[in-house]
Amino acid sequence: MELVEVLTFLKDNLLAIIAILLTIVFAYHYIIEKEHGVKLSKKYRNKIFETQSKIFLNATQYLISGNKSLAIKEFVNATDLDGETLETYFALGGLFRSNGEMDKAIEIHRSLIARESISESSRLRALKELAIDFDKAGFIDKAIETYKDVLKINRDQYEVIESLCNIYENVGDWDQAYRYRIMLSKVGNESQAETISHILVEKSKEHFEKQDFQKCMEDLDDAFRFAPSVSAKILRLKLALANSQMEDAQEILKELILEQPMYSSFIFVSLDEYLEKEEFNHYNKNLSDLKKYFLELDEDTGLDSASVILTQVRLLKAKEEYAKALEVLEQWLKKNSSENEILNVEYIKLLIILERKEVALEKMNTFISKLNNTLTRHYCSQCGFDSDDIFWRCPQCHKWETINFRWKV
Repeated sequence: MELVEVLTFLKDNLLAIIAILLTIVFAYHYIIEKEHGVKLSKKYRNKIFETQSKIFLNATQYLISGNKSLAIKEFVNATDLDGETLETYFALGGLFRSNGEMDKAIEIHRSLIARESISESSRLRALKELAIDFDKAGFIDKAIETYKDVLKINRDQYEVIESLCNIYENVGDWDQAYRYRIMLSKVGNESQAETISHILVEKSKEHFEKQDFQKCMEDLDDAFRFAPSVSAKILRLKLALANSQMEDAQEILKELILEQPMYSSFIFVSLDEYLEKEEFNHYNKNLSDLKKYFLELDEDTGLDSASVILTQVRLLKAKEEYAKALEVLEQWLKKNSSENEILNVEYIKLLIILERKEVALEKMNTFISKLNNTLTRHYCSQCGFDSDDIFWRCPQCHKWETINFRWKV
């Protein structure tokens, strides 16, 4: 099953899964209490268990039917019956949070932390839950403070460190993001090198935009030491343009496109970020020369993929060199019987612009008969998030460099 399908299944069946887990937790709690001989008579203990079982069964049925409010009421009844059952409180706090009642979730977890009789492991668990409450409620400063309190007790908390990473990356605090990604790499088995490289690139960009190219290069060198990510290579290309190192810029561009031809349009969109800024006039003049170099590349260089041709055509259109754009596209289409819809659309558009209407109509009729009803977009290979915008870090699942391409019209 694809990851996206698994996530969809979990989302659609979340309430049923919660209900099953809560039932298992309660049964486990009862068995543990029974084995340790809770100081109640057997008859009274069994009576509590029987009553709680009915309450949890009712709560489970309400959860499955999607009625969270009634489920919460049943759990409140369970806490009234036995105030020492911590699992009931944790379950109730989780339900309040999932129901969007963050103030109540926070109150429950704070009350658990304040208990004198609670074990250290349960106090740590309540502290983590409280941090998640603050995080979900948007109280970022309190969430950070509470997550850090958890780490003061136990530094080997992978989920807590990962949550701090996500917070700092979301707010663009790249120094702290870098610090906690390094920490995460020490407590987990998953390599963080690619992500750390991206974070260092983001730090470098801040220096680049201030035209502090020396500090930009220092952070960028660190990024390459972790991983030669695509974003790092694009920033190195920008630095070469800013420093008028045109031979280096040409080599970096050629290498990038040979390695990742699908990123060719990305590269120039990224390079164009400073077109409106007067302080980057020198950079933009060099960029114009680099575009000229790119447009003169031919198939002998190996740069003849559909993505590269599309990028060349769009650059020529931006310069209003429509006849040249049509020539480039026609030559490529003659040698490559492409079913690529977007290239065919560009071809028809150019025919119309150049007033070759009869040929355009003929091509249009052929094209419509084969047309798939789709739109050009990017998507995340991890969670399926769709966007027309470029993203190095997915806004939905927060994974780095998961962007993929879907050829659509």
